[in-house]
Amino acid sequence: MGYASVMAKGFAPAAERNRQPILDVLRRVLPGTGLVLEVASGTGQHAVFFSEHLSNLRWLPSDASMEALRSINAWVEESNRENLLPAIDLDVCSPPWPIANADAMLCINMIHISPWEATESLFRGAQALLAPGSPLVTYGPYRHHGKHSAPSNAAFDESLRSRNPRWGVRDIDELVELAGRTGLVLQERVSMPANNMTLVWARVP
Repeated sequence: MGYASVMAKGFAPAAERNRQPILDVLRRVLPGTGLVLEVASGTGQHAVFFSEHLSNLRWLPSDASMEALRSINAWVEESNRENLLPAIDLDVCSPPWPIANADAMLCINMIHISPWEATESLFRGAQALLAPGSPLVTYGPYRHHGKHSAPSNAAFDESLRSRNPRWGVRDIDELVELAGRTGLVLQERVSMPANNMTLVWARVP
């Protein structure tokens, strides 16, 4: 790997901390084979880790940020894994997406740091790309019935909204309502470390 690739590689400590708990869920809910589209892949650390441990799946990372795409592809180049594909430029709010179908989708830590319209577009994209029964897995902090799971999440939510009024920790009830309008159903909620949660959605027939 060249010097430019080394410089492009981003690193997020949180991705190192949460990757194993997320992997534990993915092992259970992802199909045995097929293509996984990871939306908003960030640095690319997750894509490398998951593709290493789920080697029967082809992993397609994506992001809307050029900086993130450079980082992801630096990680992809270094990993040299046949089942890890180069990242694609995907802005969920700018259809049509540059992919026609996927066997599963994963989105980590995007929903709370993007406008609500991005979540709507994510769910509509899952409706379009996934076959009935196929999963969309989302991870991050969530509220439930209007309540935060911990004071730290409430403070985080306030901080997000002060930075951008269109951001914020979303309520699972609102997501379930959105899912009902976009052909998805919530199958499972999994509590995770640091007051986060993994939500497993499925495309309905």
